[in-house]
Amino acid sequence: MQSSPPTARPAPDWAAPGSTSAGPSADSEITWLLHRAAQRMRSATGEQAEKHGIQLRDYIVLSALDKIPNLTQVELGKALGLDRTTLMTQLDRLERAGLVVRRSDPRDRRTRIPEITEAGNTLRAKVASACDSVEAAALDSFSQDQVQIFRRMLFAIIGDSEDPGSCL
Repeated sequence: MQSSPPTARPAPDWAAPGSTSAGPSADSEITWLLHRAAQRMRSATGEQAEKHGIQLRDYIVLSALDKIPNLTQVELGKALGLDRTTLMTQLDRLERAGLVVRRSDPRDRRTRIPEITEAGNTLRAKVASACDSVEAAALDSFSQDQVQIFRRMLFAIIGDSEDPGSCL
């Protein structure tokens, strides 16, 4: 019995016209390109966080606490797009590791305010430095002007509205 030669599968809708590859191309939809770029950066920065003994989500929570101190747990969850259960799991793990403490809000003792500890800030800074190196390597083929334009474009896409979703 002879088998017939395999036929090329048509490319997905998001691939470049005429392409049979499952990967993106310069002609792919912007949403697909952003998604793939985010996956790539998440993987690379996640590896750096894991080298330091934490998850990428832990690093992002620590960074948020460093950059926007005195948020209540509810405010932090909204800022990160994390539901209450997911955030509590993260904060519990970070607190057990001595990277975060939670104190009562002086305005409402039922409300908790997570704070990054000195150990948490030291670890966050190490991971930030490693992630900066990964980011610099990913953007190495672009000029500083191109990187700044890219940053402004991403910021314009993100805007200042509250995002109900999470990439974490």
